[in-house]
Amino acid sequence: MTEVIEELFTLLLIAFALGMDAFSVSLGMGLFKLRLLQIFKIGITIGFFHIWMPLLGIVLGKYLSEYFGVVATYIGGALLVILGVQMLLSSFSSNKNNVMKPIGFGLFIFGFIVSLDSFSVGLTFGIYGARIMLVIISFGVATTILTWTGLILGRKVQGFLGDYSQAFGGSIMLIFGLKLLIW
Repeated sequence: MTEVIEELFTLLLIAFALGMDAFSVSLGMGLFKLRLLQIFKIGITIGFFHIWMPLLGIVLGKYLSEYFGVVATYIGGALLVILGVQMLLSSFSSNKNNVMKPIGFGLFIFGFIVSLDSFSVGLTFGIYGARIMLVIISFGVATTILTWTGLILGRKVQGFLGDYSQAFGGSIMLIFGLKLLIW
């Protein structure tokens, strides 16, 4: 029972970390003064991609784990470390221009780009043997809620929280990647 609770806690933290990436981007997008219907559509679209991208990663990760065994766990940990470091570095990057508008085809491109990190995490979970439905539902719901929250807050604030939330999310990814590599 303790193992299940530990897995759920870890999964929720990683879902939150992935959602924080979308949250930080949504804060900046919220400055566009979007209507509530647009905010709803953006959240659903990004949540949709945060379901399908990790699902694809999980399927590929399960395939890799069958052929590479224990080495695949280290590959998954390394992917999380790389992803965490990348998120941390990009949170301190001076290039913060967001020229893509979250409507039409641009919204789908945006949803895809924001969810690429969830594909990598899905690879890790596939290698690690996580429960698929729990992973994708957690990722989708957490990201949708955090996207909506970011968009709404972005309408009200000037976006100073975005950098910190992405750094926090990257830190969580880095810690869990190191956990897979060390333990």
